[in-house]
Amino acid sequence: MIPAGYMAKHVRERPDSLKAAQVTDLYSVSPCMSNNFADYISLWKHNGYWLFDSPQIILAAARENSIDVTPTTLFYYEVYELEFDGKSWNTFAPNFPANVTPPVRKTLEGFDVVTFSAGTSPECSPLSCNGLAASVPTNAHCLLPSFEAAVQALEAGRFKNTEPRATSCHCRLLCG
Repeated sequence: MIPAGYMAKHVRERPDSLKAAQVTDLYSVSPCMSNNFADYISLWKHNGYWLFDSPQIILAAARENSIDVTPTTLFYYEVYELEFDGKSWNTFAPNFPANVTPPVRKTLEGFDVVTFSAGTSPECSPLSCNGLAASVPTNAHCLLPSFEAAVQALEAGRFKNTEPRATSCHCRLLCG
């Protein structure tokens, strides 16, 4: 796994529309349901994985733009070096440099599968956005329990016919 960066997110409780009783909240890297702390892309403080190299960069960006990050949760993400296009595994690299400072301590919360149809920032997580957590076993945070489970679900076609390029990449979601 490659250090991809950090994001401050507004963690959302499971919406009624997500028919997955095991899920209590959404830790997805996707901003669709658990929003990022801000519409940060126009700030151009993010790295090539469209995340932040350190928590300090998030805090500085928030301070400079009068954004309150108090109600957010800080996440640290790692990404697998390959992406799955629905048929085969291919190299996955950032759009531009990333110089991520990994946290001293981290807790593995699970694995997410996210779309990258535009080839830029993480888009949708079919587990939460398309409700696949109702038929694909996830943990309480709507994440896959292991890397192996993510690979198996991708290769078995569980993410086909969801969001564009839903099988493109899976991130190791770590809460720092």
